[in-house]
Amino acid sequence: MHPGTFAAVTPDKPAVVMAASGEQVTYGELDVASRRAANLLRSLPVPEGGHVAFQLHNSLAFFECLWGAHRAGLIYTAISTRLTVDETAYIATDCGAVALQVSADLHGGLAELTEAVAAVPHRFAVGSLPVPPEWAPWEEALAASPADPLASSAGNDMLYSSGTTGRPKGVEQQASALSLDQPDSVTLLCMAVFGFDDTITYLSPAPLYHAAPLRFTRAVHRVGGTVVQMEHFDPEEFLALVERHRITHTQMVPTMFVRLLKLPEAIRSRYDLSSLRTVVHAAAPCPGPIKQQMIEWWGPIIWEYYAGTEGNGLVLCNSTDWLAHPGTVGKPLVGEVHIVDDDGAELPRGVTGGVFFGGGSEFRYHNDPEKTAAAHNPKGWSTIGDIGYLDEDGWLFLTDRKADMIISGGVNIYPQEAENVLALHPKVADVAVFGVPNPEMGEEVKAVVQPVEWADAGPELEAELLRFCRGRLAHYKCPRTVDFDPELPRQATGKLYKRLLKDRYWQGEARI
Repeated sequence: MHPGTFAAVTPDKPAVVMAASGEQVTYGELDVASRRAANLLRSLPVPEGGHVAFQLHNSLAFFECLWGAHRAGLIYTAISTRLTVDETAYIATDCGAVALQVSADLHGGLAELTEAVAAVPHRFAVGSLPVPPEWAPWEEALAASPADPLASSAGNDMLYSSGTTGRPKGVEQQASALSLDQPDSVTLLCMAVFGFDDTITYLSPAPLYHAAPLRFTRAVHRVGGTVVQMEHFDPEEFLALVERHRITHTQMVPTMFVRLLKLPEAIRSRYDLSSLRTVVHAAAPCPGPIKQQMIEWWGPIIWEYYAGTEGNGLVLCNSTDWLAHPGTVGKPLVGEVHIVDDDGAELPRGVTGGVFFGGGSEFRYHNDPEKTAAAHNPKGWSTIGDIGYLDEDGWLFLTDRKADMIISGGVNIYPQEAENVLALHPKVADVAVFGVPNPEMGEEVKAVVQPVEWADAGPELEAELLRFCRGRLAHYKCPRTVDFDPELPRQATGKLYKRLLKDRYWQGEARI
């Protein structure tokens, strides 16, 4: 089950349609392009099971590169286009990429990135812009590569999930050794639960470098459906695309729900959404009133799942179950859920503790055995760090986030990265970064700084610190605002009482 399967039967069927430009690639074209890409990568040489990476905008080229690596039996890492040069170079180097494909308009036309990724042997610029000579034009290389079929096992992704140490870590999942014709676990889930088949038209509104958009669009191509890919999310355009393409399936994050609900009623009612069969949401907790309004608007077609990039378990909930158990994220479909205390003892129903999965897939963090060990307990159960409880009927409720993690618009942000940067500023004596309420994004990033000299506290230092941080990290990881405190609350051991700071901003807010 891959593009070649459907190219043999429906070669002229659109595999991908770009929402704004209208550009499209058929299954026949994607089959040829991905075979060329697979042969090109293997000829570099990248051995089967080797590693490649790409940092690409939402585009037709993204799917060429993804399926090329997948059909060559390679491990591939999609890198966020929002990362800085240093962050990009760290991931490309840490994952051991032999080849790197980057959109030609990123990082100053790739000039700023060239030296930073010099350790990557093969570098390709995707797009027609002029680029430094160290970058080979991807389109030219692809056109010169043969379209011969490759006999190999299927590749797989290794995506990076940020860690509390401030550096993101690649998630290595249990090797599956599947052939290209065998459906993977995500595809099986989408077929069995969400009704994926060759009749669906799937609207993908999010950046493809995230785990869920990458894996769900890949699943669409494994069943022969059509992906309509948005270059960027716009709420009214989303509704227009549902009507124009008769969209049957989509996956969203709660921030998108918020933006849709903020549209005037006249716009919301303008579009025919009757083709929608299944809407899936995940990535961040959805405020109860928002989900209630979405179910009232679109009907009981909304599904929610709770899982991580790690793939160690999956909890699922449909609209009917959620309405009967408001606030739940569902019951486990993959693995068993265990709630444990700090000593690893399993807790009774209704008592809050760490959420662990047993019986699911194995994973480890690339190049980080300590982080891998910390995510597992002696019973073999694993966690992605969330806190919650099971009610008497076995429904899971999450009561807190991963330790200190911020979820803004469905994107995970670990404050340690910004704290590490701001701590380097000469006027900063101490700093805490955490999430505060944002009505649209769920949370936004806030910094509270203890200045070396209290007299410096004020708008000028705030602006200076924001510039300092944004010059070293992707902007979405940086605080939007900075407040000042004469002394941050720390224990004698040095541990920060971050909760005391958070409570100032969350009083009266329902943290879900």
